[in-house]
Amino acid sequence: MTRILILLTSAALVLAACAAPPSQPTIGPDGKPLPRVYNIGPGAEGRIQFRMLDSVNSLRQAAGAPTVQLDSALNAAAATHSRDMSVQNRPWHFGSDGSSPIDRVRRAGYSGQMLGENISETYETELETLAAWMEDPATRDVIVDAKARDMGFSWYQEPNGKIWWTLIMGGDAPAQPVTPIPAAAF
Repeated sequence: MTRILILLTSAALVLAACAAPPSQPTIGPDGKPLPRVYNIGPGAEGRIQFRMLDSVNSLRQAAGAPTVQLDSALNAAAATHSRDMSVQNRPWHFGSDGSSPIDRVRRAGYSGQMLGENISETYETELETLAAWMEDPATRDVIVDAKARDMGFSWYQEPNGKIWWTLIMGGDAPAQPVTPIPAAAF
């Protein structure tokens, strides 16, 4: 029995010595590690969206804002815009048809008020992208807006690995202005 244990231990040590060394990051001309491609596999949509929702809600709670929920219309608007940014090959808030973020959420059927949109063109994960958004006051304000109740989040990944992320926050529909009736109408 001892002999078998010694042989198995020896074999394990030999196999461990044959293992490839840990991979070193490839260094770019600037001396910094080159980004690794974050490949999003089929069926990862729900997992990524809920991971982002949980992370956003944690950040919102830390900021004293109420939690948000995923909204299918905002998710659809975010997905449409992510793909459209890829087609245009530029991260910006306007669609190739000239549409604004407000136009897109209305087209998608969202009945609330669109409060803000964050976008990104990157090879980074959703959580790395969220961290970058939190470092910028303008994009952080969209994420922790206390009026937000709904969130849409989606992306488009190109074959080369580049990811176009879109996060949209929405809230209660704005109150309709009351038009006073002129006194002469009575």
